[in-house]
Amino acid sequence: MTDITTDPALDEWRTYDEFAAGIDTFRLPSILLAGTSLTLTLDDGGTLALRFDEDAVTWEGLGTSGRDPYDAVRVRDDVVFVNIPFESREREALTLVISSTTNRATVIRSRIAAEAVEGTPQVGQDFWAATTDAGPVTGEVPGPSRDLIGKRNIYRYSPHHLYEHVYVSSQRYAWQCLEGVQRGHGDMDLSTVWKFADGLYLFCFREFRIAVASVWLHDLGYQLMTTGIFLGLNGDGDSEHSRAGGHIYPLGSVSYPDAQPV
Repeated sequence: MTDITTDPALDEWRTYDEFAAGIDTFRLPSILLAGTSLTLTLDDGGTLALRFDEDAVTWEGLGTSGRDPYDAVRVRDDVVFVNIPFESREREALTLVISSTTNRATVIRSRIAAEAVEGTPQVGQDFWAATTDAGPVTGEVPGPSRDLIGKRNIYRYSPHHLYEHVYVSSQRYAWQCLEGVQRGHGDMDLSTVWKFADGLYLFCFREFRIAVASVWLHDLGYQLMTTGIFLGLNGDGDSEHSRAGGHIYPLGSVSYPDAQPV
């Protein structure tokens, strides 16, 4: 008889703060945007005004305003990934990708719902394409993309974080942990992919099993690096923000000969 028992530890689903610890080890360095002021015009006609100093950003838009810390990473010479882990608004984060060449941007708002609903991720996300007032707007409008469907990549975030992703459709991706506290765990969760520029893809996911969502900017064209953030509930039930990032190792891709994924 074949023994199909497994290590009991594999049944212990890790909390968000447990697996996120150290997941920014190989992340690109942060930069300061002190002295930068921008106004973004969103695709629904709204605006988002931003004024950065060394340790905070004063902002106004989306029906409210505040002053909060920020984290910025220059993923390419002309593209900056900015996350605002709100302190002025509980259980929310705002993530921006801004190009100084095309003067286009994307805005992603992540929010933790007050209550969990079975079958629905507790952390939701909203998406806007935007333009900036820094100069003439050029290039394609960022938006939903099917370019990652069928691709299979490995992501190394630290010596102790190694994950595999398979992008199965325009709505879902599959993942498994190859190395780390989640080793042996995996799932299929809701995801959204937007193309920002040639080789640059926003990848966002929302997990079913625990209250966590993430925003990543994959550079599949130049550096094979990814920069991201998490927002979720930790083991104590409190909201928590985390930085993330690391190296991308493409494993290949498949193409569908007949019926295509959604």
